[in-house]
Amino acid sequence: MEQIPIAILILDYVLGLAMWTLIGRFGMGLFVAENSDFFFMKAFVRMTDPMIRFMRRATPSFLIETTRPLYVAWFIYMIRFYVMPLILGYSVMGICLLYTSDAADDLL
Repeated sequence: MEQIPIAILILDYVLGLAMWTLIGRFGMGLFVAENSDFFFMKAFVRMTDPMIRFMRRATPSFLIETTRPLYVAWFIYMIRFYVMPLILGYSVMGICLLYTSDAADDLL
């Protein structure tokens, strides 16, 4: 069995942590205001604001402010789902295709 390089594992864990933190901010944002004094909300906002600012140009303007963390988390998920297997040398087309990928494949 082939061993996965430690750098790839660390990158995957960092991307996973970022993705779940963004999802946590979205979930907590449904119940707590962003400018709340609640410690966990402050931590989520402090950790995720740089990622949301970085993705500002790729984020559609029609999105509600509350859903932007979820949108950025989706981007990170897509990186983990498609780019990470490519880095490891796996065929991306063979890994649980999403419907849009399958439909695009049919067009080609």
